[in-house]
Amino acid sequence: MMPRTRFDGLLGDALAANLRGRLSHFIVDETSPAIVLFSPERRATNEEGDWYGEHAGKWLVAASRAAARSGDAALRTNVIRVADYLLSVQEPDGYLGTYAPARRFMHPRPPRPVTWDGAPSVRTWDIWTHAYLVLGLIEVHRQLGGDRYLDAARRIGDLCLRTLGDGGIDITDLGNHFGMSATVLLDPAVELHVATGDARYLDLARLVLAQADANPHLALLRQALAGADAAFIGTGKAYQLAWNMVGVAKLHRVTDDPALLNAARNVWASIREHHLTLGGGPWGGVAHRSREVFNAPGAFSPEAYIETCSTLAWIQLNRELLAATGEACFAEEIERSAYNDLLAAQAPDGEGWCYYVFPNGRRVHTTYWRCCKSSGAMAIEELPALATSVRDGATLDVNLYGPGETVVVLEGVGLVTLRQDTAWPYPDDVRLHVALEREGRFALRLRIPSWADGAVLLVNGEAAGVAITPGEYASIERVWRDGDQVTAVFPFVPVAHRASNRNVQESRAPDGSEVRQEVLRFDYVGFTCGPLVYATERIDGFKTAETVRLPEGPSKLWLKLDLEEGGAPALSFYPGYRPPLRFTPYFAAGGRRDGAWRLTWLQVAAAD
Repeated sequence: MMPRTRFDGLLGDALAANLRGRLSHFIVDETSPAIVLFSPERRATNEEGDWYGEHAGKWLVAASRAAARSGDAALRTNVIRVADYLLSVQEPDGYLGTYAPARRFMHPRPPRPVTWDGAPSVRTWDIWTHAYLVLGLIEVHRQLGGDRYLDAARRIGDLCLRTLGDGGIDITDLGNHFGMSATVLLDPAVELHVATGDARYLDLARLVLAQADANPHLALLRQALAGADAAFIGTGKAYQLAWNMVGVAKLHRVTDDPALLNAARNVWASIREHHLTLGGGPWGGVAHRSREVFNAPGAFSPEAYIETCSTLAWIQLNRELLAATGEACFAEEIERSAYNDLLAAQAPDGEGWCYYVFPNGRRVHTTYWRCCKSSGAMAIEELPALATSVRDGATLDVNLYGPGETVVVLEGVGLVTLRQDTAWPYPDDVRLHVALEREGRFALRLRIPSWADGAVLLVNGEAAGVAITPGEYASIERVWRDGDQVTAVFPFVPVAHRASNRNVQESRAPDGSEVRQEVLRFDYVGFTCGPLVYATERIDGFKTAETVRLPEGPSKLWLKLDLEEGGAPALSFYPGYRPPLRFTPYFAAGGRRDGAWRLTWLQVAAAD
């Protein structure tokens, strides 16, 4: 039995809003605009090459998970009705896209001159749409039952295998960003293999990866293994690259090929070190022709773009690496992204989503058809399955913190219920209440956040007596009894972070010596406390930027945590020369209103 988690608190609110908002209203049946795209009448005349078909598969993934975890009968009915309609319009060869016959991915296209984004000769998102449909149909089968949905997914996989194999079509000719928007098929191909046990789909996955690696403009696996920065693989498109790495990590899961794990870890490390905001979202748009392409390493701008689709793919990549390695760093990144840039993109009603969020910028809820609304809904539904995990049948890992309850079966113990009582991610201890079907020995591993210096673990009020290292799991192995309680005390200390927007001109003198001159520099400061990033609204009610002088001395003297009973915590920054500035959790700044401003970074005054 896989762990079943119910979140309360912030994540519980986000899941509830997702269900009653986006998932219950965007698609309800075959007359919903996102499903009408698949009707034979509409399909027959669609020559546009659009990407809107992706919404169906994304919705099937998220809505089937939400229906299964919540028991919502109306949503379950909608999912089954929509999935059955899609099956009814699947064509005899397995095609289930939105394009007219002449525009489909099975037809070769003439080459075109190379462009910056590697676009194919004819605009197409056909493979992309089918990739999401395969994932969606498999998830309906997994969550709600019905072999017919898996059979439909298989037929898509068979069509792709025929096209890329005997059909002689190279998948990198079927998508932009030098094929990365088509090579994402790697992920659903592996999922088909896992769901069916059929080696043909493993062959499909290997074929996709081989073609992605053979394209000299992409060289996906070779570049990843060589440690290339994420900005320089293909076009560095954040969403597509991260999703490709999800597929690479999944392929490692079924083949145990260490090179695949190394490749995924290398790209993860590049993103983690050079391409994340304080809120854990991949960002782009600095001095580049695309808002959604990774910035060059070292580039910084507080106004850069974080696409919610990229946050989804980043969470999924961390999900796969967590499953492969059991390392705490991947769980911490999931939690950081979830409580900051993901929640910052969702409106409280669950209907509105931001296409982009910005460390410094205005909150803008995007329009009906935008991709990020469906990606955000998917990302929220990832979280319950990631809260805890079971290893080797007798080790229970606590990956994400927050109020709620997990139920799981462990070998020799039976049913285990683990309830978290905490105000997390706000400053508070985490109290874990253990309820058991019968007492027994197992290991309970608690993730120690990398920022939690001085963390303490107690079992029934006594020191746990285990090694505690920030950034790793602490393992408590003992004979557990019904009613045991573990308390994790994590010190919440405000932290000031520094960043710089700088440019260094590099050249060589006539004698060959290096010449390096800094020609631009703006320094910034931003604040975190625990897992949360903090932001202020417009300064003095109207300014969208501010330059501050930092006081002398350690930050604990001028950065204070304010805890208000019954409300969210705040940070107060005391510059000394003006009234203090108040910072609240980034996701909630401005009351999560459309149009609200959030300022994470303040410019620091230049030295005299």
